[in-house]
Amino acid sequence: MKALICLAGNLVLSAPNGPRLDRALPGLDFMVCVDPYLNETTRHADVILPPPRIMQTPHYDFLMQIVTVRNYTRFSPAAVPLGADQRSEAEILAKLTLIASGAGHQVPAEALDQGILSQVVGGIVDMPGSPFADVDTERMLAELEGDSGPEKFLDVLLKFGSYGLTLADLRANPHGIDLGALQPRLKELLRTGSGAVELAPPALVADVARLRARYAGQAPEFLLIGRRQLRSNNSWLHNTQSLVGGSNTCTLHIHPDDATRLGIADRALVRSAAGALEVAVERTPKIMPGVVSLPHGWGHRGGRQRVANTTDGVNANTLTDDSVVDALSGNAVFNGVPVSVLPIG
Repeated sequence: MKALICLAGNLVLSAPNGPRLDRALPGLDFMVCVDPYLNETTRHADVILPPPRIMQTPHYDFLMQIVTVRNYTRFSPAAVPLGADQRSEAEILAKLTLIASGAGHQVPAEALDQGILSQVVGGIVDMPGSPFADVDTERMLAELEGDSGPEKFLDVLLKFGSYGLTLADLRANPHGIDLGALQPRLKELLRTGSGAVELAPPALVADVARLRARYAGQAPEFLLIGRRQLRSNNSWLHNTQSLVGGSNTCTLHIHPDDATRLGIADRALVRSAAGALEVAVERTPKIMPGVVSLPHGWGHRGGRQRVANTTDGVNANTLTDDSVVDALSGNAVFNGVPVSVLPIG
């Protein structure tokens, strides 16, 4: 690997064996980060492209609508305009896409937006059995509303959606539009061969033998699992003074019986195949004996995050082995990490 584009991800804290990655990033030929912070990862970048502040960014609730308990839609325009020297996050990403694809930085971001919009509209119109087969593609593209490519893309999705809405409708209803109670859609959306929710697909069933073989061996002294605090999202919120401290701290949860048996008081040394770290201990009966837990995203050192750098936290991914992956998904194994725990002091 010669180059890296990192989008708002603090990989040194959130990827397996973070310290190894921290040592490797300076060896890249080029690294660019889209991030508002100079943190443990972005400090290695050749270029940092800061996105605008939240109040300068329009918002549509794609994520929240997945988990809401009522059907609604809402669009929030930017409350504060961009400065003359600022670029929207969408324009930054469009420019990076054009450069990475070989088009060059001279090509305007609108060219990528228009290409995507043409493919989306054309694909919906030309899809076999499409209820929009009689739509004039060129006219649709010309009449799209929005101040940017992403807003026009949203207008496309609304116009082709089930409710016949437009971006103008959402702008006219700044508090949102109530579309009624949620409706069952499982049968409509389920695409398994059997037509049912397959709780035991063949790939998982075939992997059970490997799982049993693993647990047939000697059990580790402890298994390390992760956790998230209410006021902590990944590594992002530790630089906000009002959100750190109190219950939002980085401690090793351990069952009181285990702590007493090992003679652990205030601090402990946790060691895995990948590394070791010292951490403050919190005894709690809420965790099982034989299991310890560290929160994700802590261990801020080396960046310029004034508040985050003062927190007494450790990087849990110092203990996560980057050579161990889940056999089926290829994903890193962040939970169930074999560790040993020793008293300090």
